[in-house]
This record gives sequence, C-alpha cells and structure tokens, in this order.
Amino acid sequence: MSESFSPALRSTLVLGGARSGKSAFAEDLAVQAGGPVRYLATAVPDPADHDFAERIAKHRGRRPAGWSTIESADPTAVLTAFMTTPPAVTLIDDIGTWLTARIDAREAWESPRGTVSPDTDALVAAVAAYTGDLVIVSPEVGMGVIPATRSGRLFRDEIGTLNQRLAQICDEAFLVVAGLPLRLK
Repeated sequence: MSESFSPALRSTLVLGGARSGKSAFAEDLAVQAGGPVRYLATAVPDPADHDFAERIAKHRGRRPAGWSTIESADPTAVLTAFMTTPPAVTLIDDIGTWLTARIDAREAWESPRGTVSPDTDALVAAVAAYTGDLVIVSPEVGMGVIPATRSGRLFRDEIGTLNQRLAQICDEAFLVVAGLPLRLK
C-alpha cells in the first residue's frame, strides 16, 4: 500500500470484500503504530478444508515474528480480559469468521435474525470499553447478488448490522477495494 495512514485514534474498522486487501491494510496500520501487536485470529479451521487452511497459512506468513497471536480467538473474551493491559495495538482478523463461529455455536443458521444478538452486543460493548489501540477487520457484504440460501442471507444481514454498529463506535473506518483504502470516517 503506497499511501500511509497513521492510526492516531484509538479504534479503526477496516472493511472490504473477499481478497480486497483489507487484512494486509490492517496489518500495515498495526505496523505503523509501532510497538507490540496482539493478533486475534478468529477463524476456527476445519482440518478437512484445505483451501481455507491455505488462506490461513498466507495470513500467518505475513505476520511479523514478534507479534503475539491468539488462534481461534474470541475477541470479546480477549478484549475484556486484557482491557487493563493492552499492547500497543490489538488487531482482530476477522469479524466475519467470528460471527460464523457464533452462529454455529448457537446452531442459529435456521433461527430468526437477532439470535446472535447477545454475542454481537457483548462484542460491541467490549470494543467500546477497550482502552488500547484496536484495528478490526470485517467483510463488507451485500454489494452483490442477494444470496440464494437462507443462511447466506442471514449472515449478510447479521454482519451488515454488526458492521454498522462497529463503524459507529470506532474512531475511524476504511473500505478497502482492489487493495486501495478509502477513508470513510
């Protein structure tokens, strides 16, 4: 990324579509902040899914060796547990895989929208209360075709609502398209 953005404010939301460059941009923000980084990898890998394992390996390969990484992280629990001892930056990548895991945990794919509200409410509260610098990566969805499946529409609606809530409480927000960041806030 050629343009430099300095995360001068406490919390930054980075949105983008699949393969948009949102994670790389968020990682650049964390590096620019200097100091230690706690990386919260929210994906819960399926050993049988080799394609997803390759994606995770690429993300791991980009991370500097000195970063502290928590795999299969629950960002709500980590932000709450480390609220008084934040590192220079906490980077959450990404909210979409976290939300998928929460919908799975509640067996809510066929449930009414809002079934995961206790989880999303707790996450938004933890982000709002967190005292350290925070960079949050989340997929921007809903810019294309309406998903053909109920579960696809459920995910799109839940992540869209959650992204709106996070954007309201974060100090700054970016949309990354084709590797190019656009400052939204």
